[in-house]
Amino acid sequence: MKRLYLLLLLLPYSLVAQTTLLLRPDRVFDGETMHAGWVVRINGEKIEAVGPASSVSATNAGIIDLKGTTLLPGLIEGHSHLLLHPYNETSWDDQVLKESRSLRVARATVHAQKTLLAGFTTVRDLGTEGADYDDVGLKQAINQQIIPGPRMVVVTRALIATGSYGPKGYGPDISVPQGAEEADGHDALIRAVRTQIGKGADAIKIYADYRWGLMAEAHPTFTLDELKLIVEVARSSGRGVVAHASTAEGMRRAILAGCETVEHGDAGTPEIFALMKKNGTALCPTLAAGDAVSQYRGWKKGQDPEPARLGEKRITFRQALDAGVTICAGGDVGVFSHGDNARELEMMVNYGMKPLDVLRSATSVNADVFHLADRGRVRPGLLADLVAVEGDPSQAMAAIRQVRLVMKGGKIYKQ
Repeated sequence: MKRLYLLLLLLPYSLVAQTTLLLRPDRVFDGETMHAGWVVRINGEKIEAVGPASSVSATNAGIIDLKGTTLLPGLIEGHSHLLLHPYNETSWDDQVLKESRSLRVARATVHAQKTLLAGFTTVRDLGTEGADYDDVGLKQAINQQIIPGPRMVVVTRALIATGSYGPKGYGPDISVPQGAEEADGHDALIRAVRTQIGKGADAIKIYADYRWGLMAEAHPTFTLDELKLIVEVARSSGRGVVAHASTAEGMRRAILAGCETVEHGDAGTPEIFALMKKNGTALCPTLAAGDAVSQYRGWKKGQDPEPARLGEKRITFRQALDAGVTICAGGDVGVFSHGDNARELEMMVNYGMKPLDVLRSATSVNADVFHLADRGRVRPGLLADLVAVEGDPSQAMAAIRQVRLVMKGGKIYKQ
């Protein structure tokens, strides 16, 4: 055992793992319920047994004492952009237009490592923002253990209606690269969806609304029929569609078209959230992104009054909760720093969600919504993607930042 602990100290994100391990925390959150006095036995890359210490054998297992901690399923980040970095460092336009893709990929490898070491063992990465299909290569590098990072669900380029995205602000006679793929109409949309899937997309992301042309306010982009076509083509390959939508009408079209999740949902209404509940559409509210952007624009959090936009977001988030909408945990990380993913979970509590429900969102709920049946819970037969944090995050969400152990596929990356 001394040799095991020495190895873990010397290799903080080691790719070496003992075949069988027994983890002994104070409590286990299994993705749904908290259990005091439980232990978890790992065999290879899978969870072999879970339950009270008296019911799980320690025979031939290396024991890792995690006294004072809560053991959880590896956290799942529902809205990430590993190929972006905070806008107060470099604006989104300059990242898309001025940073080379090789530079962006090099930086993304660091983002991936920081994300994993923060306890997020899976990310749903929702668009390369001008970096073509580089998320596919990043995912492959992680899967082949070339670099440490979380498991990735990728959407590659994302789809936009012509003229609706950015960068913008240039003369009408100047064409600039776009942050996503433009496609319109029956044949072009089918071709774009199939091409992205063929290049490695696990899901398709669309922008159901955006700030068209020179207008400051967002309006719907694709027609309802176009959205239905995108969903139909994606579903035929076993893939779902993710919709960026911040307006009520953009949300309505995305929901009726069959999109599985709505990202942002800033201007949702009780009627829209009731429609989401009826159709089983999940909401990924990205609270932390709006909070970060407001601070970049000069708001001094904790000193200045909360901006009206954030006050409105509190209201719509509460309306979604009251309607019983399924809530995913995803902060739009990349707008703010990778590795600071816990910011979204803390804000979900601050905006009125119960801590235990937030933990469910970041584990079992995200796993279910994203069709990841092999993770998101602490259960025999599932992947040994686990994180141990100091204290009890169901009582104080700030504990989620005090990461003591990160395991992915039975391999310890942080101890």
